[in-house]
Amino acid sequence: MSGPVLLTGAAGRIGTWLRGGLPERGWAVRCLDVVPVADVRPGEEHLVADVADLAAMVDATEGASAVVHMAGISGESTWPAIRHSNIDGTYCALEAARLSGVPRVVLASSNHATGYTPRPAEGLLTEADAPPRPDTYYGVAKATMEALGSLYVDRYGLDVVCLRIGSAFPEPTSTRQLSTWLSPADTVALVDAALKAPSPGFSVVWGVSDNTRRWWDLTAARALGYEPADDAEVYAEALIEAHGEPDLTDPVHARVGGEYTTAAFDAEHFTA
Repeated sequence: MSGPVLLTGAAGRIGTWLRGGLPERGWAVRCLDVVPVADVRPGEEHLVADVADLAAMVDATEGASAVVHMAGISGESTWPAIRHSNIDGTYCALEAARLSGVPRVVLASSNHATGYTPRPAEGLLTEADAPPRPDTYYGVAKATMEALGSLYVDRYGLDVVCLRIGSAFPEPTSTRQLSTWLSPADTVALVDAALKAPSPGFSVVWGVSDNTRRWWDLTAARALGYEPADDAEVYAEALIEAHGEPDLTDPVHARVGGEYTTAAFDAEHFTA
């Protein structure tokens, strides 16, 4: 591909990892966020804009080779906030790519798109076994993201890869994350694979490291060229000593969406 990759949400946690890692893999990055990034790096392009502003997004995608769409609210919020940032923002990212002739879009979906899906009694959960079953407004936005991606592949011929990201943190902080953790290095590797895979069409893949305790199948992600290097098990002894062994009957461990499926995430707990 020629031209830079437009990275939305560049000031966020995952955006910051990608700003560091993608150039090391040969990608020029054009950064966009609603706020300026804290540490501009040599050679970076920077744009400050709302991802839900279609005109601004069309300008930002001009000459780009791909869009990596990480912008949006990164957890549950009110419906108006989720609708604007996460649903309208995804529409604008895809529509701007179409209007500007950008052939590929990588979307930051989430396990919360299918959060009420139960953990399998045995074996690994494939993407086909976990159709949209959102756990929150945030999850609805991620399910909508996947649906919009599918539309833009079938109707307009884009390549769209949806990454159902698990727990993307520097290191796991709970026993649940021993299963769901996606390390910074593996985040970069997954996005790089989604950008390089030849003609992926519409793909939905789990975004998780090669954790000993994972229960999401990585076959589809590996088919893109993803080779995870990290395993949360190196943190297991300390986390289990602090929190105890996971109770697999607890919804936090028994459902894909974890705590997002509990009463603590009912709508009345979130205000503008």
